Amino acid sequence: MRIPYLLLASAVLASGCMKAGNDYVRPSATPPVAFVEPGPWKEAAPSDAIARSNWWEIFQDPVLNRLEEDAKTASPRLQAAVARVDQARAILGYADAGKMPTLEFAPDASRYRVSGNRPDQPEKVPGNHEYTTSRFRMPLYASYEVDLWGKVSRQLESAGKRMEASVASYHTALLTLQGDVAQTYFQLRAADEEVALLKNSIELRVRARDLVAARKRGGLASELDLARIETELAINEADTLAAEKRRMELQHALAVLVGILPGRLSLEPAGLATLPPVIPSGLPADLLERRPDVAEAERLLAARNAEIGVAQAAWFPAIRLTGGIGFESAELSDVLDQQSQIWSLGVSLVQPIFDGGRLSANEDRARALYAENLAVYRERLLVAFKEVETSLAALRILDQQHESQLRAVNSATRAEQLATSRYKTGLTNVLELIDAQRTRLLVERVRLQVRQQQLLASVTLIRALGGGWEDRKYEAEAAPASRQPGT
Repeated sequence: MRIPYLLLASAVLASGCMKAGNDYVRPSATPPVAFVEPGPWKEAAPSDAIARSNWWEIFQDPVLNRLEEDAKTASPRLQAAVARVDQARAILGYADAGKMPTLEFAPDASRYRVSGNRPDQPEKVPGNHEYTTSRFRMPLYASYEVDLWGKVSRQLESAGKRMEASVASYHTALLTLQGDVAQTYFQLRAADEEVALLKNSIELRVRARDLVAARKRGGLASELDLARIETELAINEADTLAAEKRRMELQHALAVLVGILPGRLSLEPAGLATLPPVIPSGLPADLLERRPDVAEAERLLAARNAEIGVAQAAWFPAIRLTGGIGFESAELSDVLDQQSQIWSLGVSLVQPIFDGGRLSANEDRARALYAENLAVYRERLLVAFKEVETSLAALRILDQQHESQLRAVNSATRAEQLATSRYKTGLTNVLELIDAQRTRLLVERVRLQVRQQQLLASVTLIRALGGGWEDRKYEAEAAPASRQPGT
């Protein structure tokens, strides 16, 4: 019998194998059909994971678009996630190799001398009068473990699900990175606008100080009035420096996110002109199923289920087929001769009888790991709904708050103008002017903070929904390789 017959027999046996353990069934922890927070939702129709598009483009900011692309290309955080995908791919390839037989070519040559004092002396054997001899061998070995109980199949299934989980983990890292870049950028632009607002307030304070100084020279204001207005001016200048410092820190943080040295990123100051996006109508609750962290937990759960089958298959006998073919000769010139041919064929069966409870403990461990991942998966769903509901509520309340704050800004600006006019005509003292200026600056800064929180909450909602609103599916094979980071 030759090696091809061995492989054929193995294939026949393997074709009728059974898989230990149960096939994976997705848990029943399904999301509700709609969010509790009022909004333009429709009834959910559960679907598979969905890809994230360039969701940041809805903010229509070219600088943000460029930063997001730079981060996707150069971020070390994302490159590490890509490397983890490659690791999982390699593990899958290793597991897939278990379905194939192993072939080994192991030639060897040796020369040795037997003992002259051994019981069977060479002269006792007809034709053998040498104590020293040579051996030349050129064997080809083959071995194959018959997967009767589905152990290799379950290992391959587990590795496949882990590879899919690593792809989902990559998308989690990508989505988190994109959200961090967008939120840091909006904070930077808010800092820009705050600096501009404070500098404008400084100009108003300087004019007010000059007015008080002129009135003091005319005997209409006191030294105390001038000291008070100068104190407000100094506080305003200190706040401006603090805002500029925060702006610098945010720019450095943004540089790290996009993968460049902090000193090499320089963004020109610009106001926070971006408006929060309008949430389109018809968004179902099953958008949460596109979240990569939820997909990762669900695929790890499937891998754990397959590992239970691997642990159960260890109870059954392992059947290994082995064979070899080659040449062996005492003379190198005869090693390829027909008479030097050798071959072997064997089958072995190993059935566990007693192992001190190792197999049972390993199966219990596999089941406990499955239970742990099931709890993690359900918690991910709960956290996902919490994040979406919180973001929706925040956007609804912040929208109302911004409208109220706009009215406050208009009123405070009008009050400041009236207080300035009244002070110029001597109808009021400097405290009323200072208080009006302080109030106007305060409500302006609060309005800016509310606008910033609206944008941050919008990014949080997009991230909580898995990125954007499109319905484009993705496959595990679409994950990038480390040779092309971030693409």
